[in-house]
Amino acid sequence: MSHATSQGTQKYAGRFPDLVKAGHYRNFMGLTVSSLGLGTYLGNQNESDDRLYVEAIQAALASGVNLLDSAINYRCMRSERNIGQALRELIKEGKTAREEVVVCTKGGFIPFDGAPPANPSKYFHDEYIGPGLCRHEDVVAGCHCMAPQYLRNQVERSLKNLGLDCIDLYYVHNPETQFEATDRAGFYQRLEKAFEELEKLVSEGRISAYGTATWNGYRVEPESPEHLSLHEVLRAAEKAGGSSHHFKAVQLPYNLAMAEAYGFSNQVLGSQTIPFLEAAKANGVAVFTSASILQSKLSRNLPQAVAETFAGLETDAQRAIQFVRSTPGVTAALVGMKRKAHVEENLKVALVPPVSTEKLQELFSGK
Repeated sequence: MSHATSQGTQKYAGRFPDLVKAGHYRNFMGLTVSSLGLGTYLGNQNESDDRLYVEAIQAALASGVNLLDSAINYRCMRSERNIGQALRELIKEGKTAREEVVVCTKGGFIPFDGAPPANPSKYFHDEYIGPGLCRHEDVVAGCHCMAPQYLRNQVERSLKNLGLDCIDLYYVHNPETQFEATDRAGFYQRLEKAFEELEKLVSEGRISAYGTATWNGYRVEPESPEHLSLHEVLRAAEKAGGSSHHFKAVQLPYNLAMAEAYGFSNQVLGSQTIPFLEAAKANGVAVFTSASILQSKLSRNLPQAVAETFAGLETDAQRAIQFVRSTPGVTAALVGMKRKAHVEENLKVALVPPVSTEKLQELFSGK
């Protein structure tokens, strides 16, 4: 198989009965996916960090994590290539199979190849403008594009980097960046065109599903210039792919310091205005959270109330991750893990069942 399958991911989880018992695995599109995913955002563009990532990815896959997240621009395409290398080696050794692993990546920001070029303007022209993959007017903030032909090119490049035939989940990366260049009506027209291309890529078997990976869009107040309406995003998907469209997931930052998705009502559902996680659940959209420990800022000096709420865990990093994966509506918490030691520490969370909603509410209310 060239993509994750229900049978393959279920088989993978079956090798970790203790994690299954502890509620570590969740359903996503019929796939069995770990509630903790390995992210690949941080790091330097060098061979040393390449080796660390390959080792960490392989350690995660050997320990019960079958969710890998990247983006073509992360570390100048090197993070995608590290995932590809790690998977190739494990598959060759018979330690895992492609259909057991859920691979996610993103496109939107213009990536460099391996390292920043000496002349970025020339690189951009030679790689993208000259071949007709995008026009100057398609590029916003000097770094972002979601023109259809550009996204197709990025999917193909990501597939090559990953060494895969199909990406399980492909995100349009920070689409709210486009608000700098157009009004709201123009933005959703651009998004619809992007989704039309992604629907074609689904029909061609190049991706299995798509979504949006954002930073501010789903967290800010409705009046903000960056605000994304899930209702409008889904309407764009319906226009692009009909009622059986393949918009299946959203990625957004969510953690103890950025809990808007849980507690801030900024999404419309019928006549109500509700928090994002509730809106996503009502619409059958999975949520994968980035910045679960806020680039290590939440790995130390958390309030005593957090330790009391998340008993049975040894470190603040583990408690911060447990907060995320315990929140109703969260499918998985993504955590950047570049070292095997981080994988080992973070995986201890998976052995502790998520806390109850009541416990979370007590933490929020300060009781």
